[in-house]
Amino acid sequence: MNQTGGLSAWRWLFILEGIPSVLSSILVFFFLPDYPETASWLTDDEKKLVAQRLKGNASLGSSKAMTWADAKETLADWRLYAHYAIYFGISTPFSSLSLFTPSITAGLGYTSLRANLMTVPPYAAAYVVTIAVAWSADHFNARALHSAALALIGAAGFIASAVLPPTACLPRYGCLIVAASGSFACIPPLLGWLSSNVYTTSAAGLAIALNISFGAPGQIVGVWIYKANEAKRGYPTGHWTNAGLLLFMAVGCVLLWEYYRRLNRAMRREGVEGRLYKL
Repeated sequence: MNQTGGLSAWRWLFILEGIPSVLSSILVFFFLPDYPETASWLTDDEKKLVAQRLKGNASLGSSKAMTWADAKETLADWRLYAHYAIYFGISTPFSSLSLFTPSITAGLGYTSLRANLMTVPPYAAAYVVTIAVAWSADHFNARALHSAALALIGAAGFIASAVLPPTACLPRYGCLIVAASGSFACIPPLLGWLSSNVYTTSAAGLAIALNISFGAPGQIVGVWIYKANEAKRGYPTGHWTNAGLLLFMAVGCVLLWEYYRRLNRAMRREGVEGRLYKL
């Protein structure tokens, strides 16, 4: 489509990728309710039932608007910054794989269209693992440990990719699948862990926004770590950087998990059961 309508091919790429999002946003505006209490297709009893199930775990329509006091309390909560730092650790692997998987597969000996086609199996495997891990983390209330385990698996994939010789194309391709599965699958439980440990709608909105903002610098890093002049060497800088950040994230998850466990034990001893932290 290069020069179709006077536009370069890369411009058309962004236009075509953006059109579905723009069109779906119109449908979302009309059909996605803000809260269960405002869903027009639910009866009053169903609204009450859903709200009761989500109490303490999600936003409720009865919540008040954010005040400056709420914002200050959220901004001053140091444990949330631990969540933000952990999320930074996954942002670089996530963004770099999203951008450079075609380049990585091309470095494995695949060319042109086949290099792009060979990006499908890593994403397909990551999709299956992500769904399974998201369900398991929620079912067993073990989001931190799931994220840490997947981060370790992803780090192992990157480390193996970095140390294998550039000529070991098939093993390195298998490592790419492992690295992608670990990197992508640890994100949903990580985000759910943050939101489930913020107990008001206003605080959750601010905390989630800050979490994404703190992850943005990691995406900037991800743009630069896979260097074109390292293609023949198998992109060691990119793989080692991603492995290091995933190990940092795994350690952070375990430390924060242990901190929450100790808080929960202290609250149980004091007879406070209603606001236990999710693990």
